[in-house]
Amino acid sequence: MTHAAQWWKTEEQGVRCLLCPHLCYLQANETGICRTRQNSNNHLVTHAYNHVSALHIDPVEKKPLFHFLPGSQTLSIATNGCNLRCANCQNAILSQFAPSGLKPEEAISPAQIIEMAKKNSCQSISYTYTEPTVYYEWMLDIARLAKEAGLKNIMVSSGYINPQPLKELIPFLDAANIDLKSFDDDTYQNLSSARLHPVLKTLQLLLEAKVWLEITNLIIPGWTDNMDILKKMCVWLADNGFDNTPLHFSRFFPSHQLPGLPPTPVTVIETAAEIAASHNMNYVYMGNLPINYPEITTCHHCHKTLITRMGNRLITCRLTTNICPECQQFVPGVFN
Repeated sequence: MTHAAQWWKTEEQGVRCLLCPHLCYLQANETGICRTRQNSNNHLVTHAYNHVSALHIDPVEKKPLFHFLPGSQTLSIATNGCNLRCANCQNAILSQFAPSGLKPEEAISPAQIIEMAKKNSCQSISYTYTEPTVYYEWMLDIARLAKEAGLKNIMVSSGYINPQPLKELIPFLDAANIDLKSFDDDTYQNLSSARLHPVLKTLQLLLEAKVWLEITNLIIPGWTDNMDILKKMCVWLADNGFDNTPLHFSRFFPSHQLPGLPPTPVTVIETAAEIAASHNMNYVYMGNLPINYPEITTCHHCHKTLITRMGNRLITCRLTTNICPECQQFVPGVFN
């Protein structure tokens, strides 16, 4: 089960994949770092198309998206594979294996995904769990049909994608959560086998295109808990127009290749949130905390409570438009 891939070119004795910054050069039958894209007779094909490894109905808050259709349900889909090698991966059973084991009669077409979303009263489809860049063709075809059907499209991604493929996808995207893993390039390479700059470029392109954007930063003890680097990240975000972009600091729990590390202390997450707020980030959240920690949205003008959540569950939401009911000022997001 293969499907023609996009974004590649022929080179001597092989093909060059142009989808992500790895720019894998593949000789006959070789597969890229993503484990999904292969040189077949000097043509690039994907093994990820229609290969569903995860399909669930989630609250949109789980993505996490806190300023996008609060309280709504989203149909979350994924296939195997990833173009990163994160030592902390929490979905390694999916991301670090090639698409395999799916029988042809079990494939799920883009049209069937749309029908599932509508049947289950989902307002959106989320490309998530693994890295959706590696199932780009499937995501793009679903997103086109979803747009026609009045459904929203959400990409939950590392942002490790080249600008031109992203620009082709952007007209069909309504929201994205991008995992900004660190603001240090060496950490990016050692932790995830990736680079920082392409992710920053993805953030800028999404912001310029007015795709609703939220950012997640996982704080890992000994890896990404340097508060000076975190401060630099917040300064860059605020200075480059992301001051109203919700920033989620997420607590690490031992996983994959980092089983011996302790969970991130709650106090470290709280300190990170304080630093971000003091450096002009207007909407800062703390994720993966104990269940009794509410996640509250307050208006950054009048500081009155607008939305209350417990875990991924919406408790109250006072917003039906972008206008704060208390001070009549604009609140960024998609609430209607």
